[in-house]
Amino acid sequence: MNAQPIHFKPSEGFRARSKAVVDNPFLRQSFRGAMDFLMSKRAAQFPDDEELQSLRSLGEAIRQYNLAKLPELLERLEANLTRNGVKVHWAETPDEANAIILGICQRHSAKLMVKGKSMVSEEIELNHAAEAAGVGALESDMGEYIVQLANEKPSHIIMPAIHKTKEEIARLFADKVEGVDYTDNVDALIQIGRNVLRQKFLEADIGLSGVNFAVAETGTLCLVENEGNGRMCTTAPPIHIAITGIEKIVEKLEHVPPLLSLLTRSATGQNISTYFNMISSPRKPGEKDGPEEVHLVLLDNGRSQAYADEQLRKTLQCIRCGACMNHCPVYTRIGGHAYGTTYPGPIGKIVSPHMLGLEATSSMATASSLCGACGEVCPVKIPIPELLMRLREEAFTAPHADPVMRGQGAGYSPLISGIWRGWAMVYRSPLLYRMATWLGSRFGGLLPARQGAWTSVRVPLRPAGKRLRDMLRERG
Repeated sequence: MNAQPIHFKPSEGFRARSKAVVDNPFLRQSFRGAMDFLMSKRAAQFPDDEELQSLRSLGEAIRQYNLAKLPELLERLEANLTRNGVKVHWAETPDEANAIILGICQRHSAKLMVKGKSMVSEEIELNHAAEAAGVGALESDMGEYIVQLANEKPSHIIMPAIHKTKEEIARLFADKVEGVDYTDNVDALIQIGRNVLRQKFLEADIGLSGVNFAVAETGTLCLVENEGNGRMCTTAPPIHIAITGIEKIVEKLEHVPPLLSLLTRSATGQNISTYFNMISSPRKPGEKDGPEEVHLVLLDNGRSQAYADEQLRKTLQCIRCGACMNHCPVYTRIGGHAYGTTYPGPIGKIVSPHMLGLEATSSMATASSLCGACGEVCPVKIPIPELLMRLREEAFTAPHADPVMRGQGAGYSPLISGIWRGWAMVYRSPLLYRMATWLGSRFGGLLPARQGAWTSVRVPLRPAGKRLRDMLRERG
């Protein structure tokens, strides 16, 4: 994989990056095997389809209920967190979020930040911003630690290093971790990573985490994890900073268990995660552990754009399980790095346009077969194929004065639009249709050998020498 830092990339490079993976049979085999494994684990957790569909409907209802009350719930969350002693910050853009987090680091003269798994911190590229400000940012999730050592971005939102083999990780540790010899024993590799990170938890000035669910009625931040690093990040350092998107909110604690059940079973095929952390305040008098300060950064970054449109709002139902990626025939063949964005796969195709604008993501919506697998497995019933069609419409129709999305019409081409209008006119008129098919059957050989993207992977289109109506006429 690319050894250089992977920042947000425009969608124009998507085709080249995809081809590089497709041309690599080893990577294709690795992705296929990993996705098959995850799909089978998920299927084993939902043997009763009736129960699954009932739970999915409940999850969808919970997410839609809370999104409908989002502005009110955000205010309640802030009020209750503040009452509990948690400091709440609002950020409209990644730059604002980075400034808030690094401002906290500077006020405490922090030199090292140890991070639990947080896709939102990847979204704002916090590690690069922290490095530029002279603050070390160390990933403590094992998969994230591996890709950080490799100077790469995660290729999956749940399993960041899924594109790596144990041999690659063994070479990476031997090259980058001081005093470590080559070993491809998986248990030994995990222990090496733990030994490095354990000391860093004690040395860190700041602990940073994501948030899976923020409960408005109690002012509670819920964090789902399997390795225990999230618990260490949120308790060992004297300062804890949590960052999340504004959509990760629920009104009541009773809304969390159904979503947790859907999340763990859909993501990794586990009945339940190893750890479930609930954080409501800094360390209180008499308590022996926990941070002295807790901060929450609530990030917009295009989410309010999606929220403003009734159909696009469904994008925000996502609980970041990754099931749509695991079942996507496109992601399965090209992996996450080909997309060049923080969130790859089907969910990335509908989330990224709101974060980066359609100018940078207009072709991502077309990188789908619309087979519907993503929508069928989504635990909260996001209609991903329907949203992809909507994004195609936004990206490729002529720009207009009052766009719903930033970059609306970015992929519009007057030539292509004219071709499709001509096509529609021909198909609406029986006379024009007969004339077009007659000309095609007689002069189809004059069509060029190169026909754009079609002939990059297929033989040229050639009309049949005889039309169906001609063959029927010959048969009487």
